[in-house]
Amino acid sequence: MRIDIITVLPELLKSPFEASILKRAITAGLVSVHFHNLRDYATGGYKAIDDTQYGGGAGMVMMIEPIDKCISKLQQERDYDEIIYMTPDGERLTQSIANQVSLKGNIMILCGHYKGVDERVREKFITKEISIGDYVLSGGELGAAVLCDAVIRLIPGVLGNETSALTDSFQDGLLAPPIYTKPREYDGMKVPEILFSGNFPEIEKWRETKAYERTKERRPDLLDD
Repeated sequence: MRIDIITVLPELLKSPFEASILKRAITAGLVSVHFHNLRDYATGGYKAIDDTQYGGGAGMVMMIEPIDKCISKLQQERDYDEIIYMTPDGERLTQSIANQVSLKGNIMILCGHYKGVDERVREKFITKEISIGDYVLSGGELGAAVLCDAVIRLIPGVLGNETSALTDSFQDGLLAPPIYTKPREYDGMKVPEILFSGNFPEIEKWRETKAYERTKERRPDLLDD
């Protein structure tokens, strides 16, 4: 997979990709991530990429011209399966969306800033709009990093255990069940005996029950879906 990220703050984005699972995935050649500074496509001495909005109102708007130049240049070099815009009014990121995006070959991510982008950018280029939650950030960079993390870990070979991602919360519409490791007893708190039984069908049944109970208690809205 190749990921191209268009941003006005590439330095803000780079650190998550220089450590842990994301770095290992890049080093192993399973994914490549490229940052494109939108100001490199701006004109004028100040390299402006925003201006006041027509009709008045507070806040600046990202102009279409530098975005058009950047996206068009990238499209001349390769085809993209998705051009994603990170925006608070986009579709809320879910595990299902991460699964879908992880199957793509080339994706482009545009990070918004200020009041957002000129609407014509969305009309001309954007194929998917994603939000990481019902709140507003200073820019789309942190949202893009979250999306990339959720997607890259799903690529075959990235995680040490191929089945690990399949048992994550939300993969089957439920939260993950409780998990335990050594020691068997700590400060009077014991690990459930069923986990030492060796009866794996019963263990899986216990986990399914606990997953359902936890979901019903903490996220009943998932059961409605």
